[in-house]
Amino acid sequence: MVRSTPTTFASSRSGRPRVAIAGFQHETNTFAPFGAPFDDFVRGGGWPAITTGAAMLDVFPPIEIPIGGFISAAKDTYELIPLVWAAAEPTSFVSDDAFERIAGMICDGIASAGTLDAIYLDLHGAMVVESYEDGEGELLRRVREIVGQDIPIVISLDFHANVTDAMVELSDGITIFRTYPHIDMADTGRRAFNLLEQRIRHGRPFIKALRKTPFLIPLPAQCTDLEPCLSLYAGLPERVRGAVLNVDVALGFPLADIRECGPAVVAYGVDETAVAKAADMQLNDILEAEERFHMSLLDVKEAVEHAARNGRKGSPIVLADVQDNPGCGGTSDTIGLLKGMVEGGLRNSVLGLLWDSETAEKAHTAGLGAELNVRLGGRYDFDPEPYLARVRVEALSDGVFVANGPCLGGVQVDLGRMARLLILDPGSSVQVVVASVRFQCLDQDLLRAVGIEPSEQSVVAVKSAVHFRADFAPIAEEILTVESPGAHWCRNDTLEYKNLRHGVRRMPISMASQRSEFHVAESLE
Repeated sequence: MVRSTPTTFASSRSGRPRVAIAGFQHETNTFAPFGAPFDDFVRGGGWPAITTGAAMLDVFPPIEIPIGGFISAAKDTYELIPLVWAAAEPTSFVSDDAFERIAGMICDGIASAGTLDAIYLDLHGAMVVESYEDGEGELLRRVREIVGQDIPIVISLDFHANVTDAMVELSDGITIFRTYPHIDMADTGRRAFNLLEQRIRHGRPFIKALRKTPFLIPLPAQCTDLEPCLSLYAGLPERVRGAVLNVDVALGFPLADIRECGPAVVAYGVDETAVAKAADMQLNDILEAEERFHMSLLDVKEAVEHAARNGRKGSPIVLADVQDNPGCGGTSDTIGLLKGMVEGGLRNSVLGLLWDSETAEKAHTAGLGAELNVRLGGRYDFDPEPYLARVRVEALSDGVFVANGPCLGGVQVDLGRMARLLILDPGSSVQVVVASVRFQCLDQDLLRAVGIEPSEQSVVAVKSAVHFRADFAPIAEEILTVESPGAHWCRNDTLEYKNLRHGVRRMPISMASQRSEFHVAESLE
């Protein structure tokens, strides 16, 4: 039975509020070539496998993710009722089967948890299901059907959430990552705990405000290490004062073709005028910054030529294969940049991670030092065919290790069999790291797993859009973003949206007609 008015906490033997916690994470690229079945959530891969019950209290606190931060902050204040946490790498639509099974675990757990005083959900905010544009909104609707309107529900969302009317209406509070690369995920969970504490003490719902922008922003332009996002987010804490208890911004996930796609501001507090003013001021800051959004994309040839001239051991040029970012639904198997690196004669260079379980298995069968012919990547429509190459097996790994970079922060990843292969081309010296699980190259430990020390390379190519910056920028002489075909299209104005609400521009004004021009990478000082 669920309490209808959370005023006392006698149901807990400890006398503490009983709070159910759960998580369901997926970032959906509706333009990607394949979706997410239930098994993707079971395996987890680069993220923890599906975790249920009391194990959640041990697995997540050491990890840099929201539910870990929430548990660490709340464990001495609440009696936590852990239900389930599940995540899968970004793809196209989450299958109805996966959604029904995981949402069912959450809802059944809440229904059978006994008396509850509150609920915390660790969500993404850009999940699109085969039958539902707004996966998080549908989950919250089902939870509300069980607990009614009086139980406080606080949720945390990803920086790239497409915040919908339903998410705001059906929850009592939302906290959102404030960094991209995401290095404040656990802190976002801690802020969710603080907001829930304020909601419980307040005893009634907060005043809420939701504001949305009239334009979409490509992900490479959303980096909070660069302007204008650096200033936009640096000023965000100043909005939280007095009657205003929280203000957050999600810059949206533009590859989700849904009606409510796009950046949004949320604000919470106890005074309607103050909350509305804070939300309006934050929205105005974003609107005024529109002309300053920028995204420099180089074609493969000019990026490789620049890297060949300037890359050196100990201070590498980092090439970001942004449109094949698996963290945005990319296949992580396109070979356009890899071919360019070889044909451009790069030396002492590496590209990772290429998703190619077939080649990884072949390398493990052949063994260290073996030379063999392989068909690298290129299994989807972005390349005319796989890259045919003769390679030597330089290193092998089972793909199970702990990644300690700023984004992963201690997550044990399982990428299946991995191999480091040297492409045997007399005019170049390029290695490629292949993995059996599709995962974004956002952590140097993903390359160290097969014996590559990134700082000792002249050129490092990563299949990532922005997250790699947190760990690779400190060692990089320059960062160049490369435009090679892939499922993470960065030019939103080339996409055929069918469901986006009327009047929303697909790019900021400053970027509407922007095309590839050569710009030396931004300063990394």
